[in-house]
Amino acid sequence: MNTMIHKLIATESSLSPLVLRIPVGIILAAHGSQKLFGWFSGYGLEGTGQWLASIGLEPGYLMALLAGSAEFFGGLALIIGLLVRPAAAVIAFTMVVAIFSVHISNGLFSSNNGYEFALALLAAAVSLTLSGAGRASIDHLSSSRA
Repeated sequence: MNTMIHKLIATESSLSPLVLRIPVGIILAAHGSQKLFGWFSGYGLEGTGQWLASIGLEPGYLMALLAGSAEFFGGLALIIGLLVRPAAAVIAFTMVVAIFSVHISNGLFSSNNGYEFALALLAAAVSLTLSGAGRASIDHLSSSRA
């Protein structure tokens, strides 16, 4: 069990992931808060759930809860550097779903509601899944003590 936890929090000793974690975490937490709480002109769970159901992601409320939680709590995890590998993996999966269920038919560019923004977040999430949180993180502190 201890070995599994160590693998989840193991990270490289670079500061580079910090430069990626903070802005991406802020963006994701803000987007998730729109879905979950209706903050920042969002629609909250009810409105987001209705929209997701309208595009075929059923049950919409549950899908909104899952997507919003992945973004909000995953974003917070990235910001503080806690369990970054699993959080980033969940975020990556969420972005793949967003790309193929919402954006792919609109082409690349965000100006047409395309997938470029979700693709950038996917790339950041995959990078953090591979690298871990880096030196300036709770994961690094925990793994060096384990």
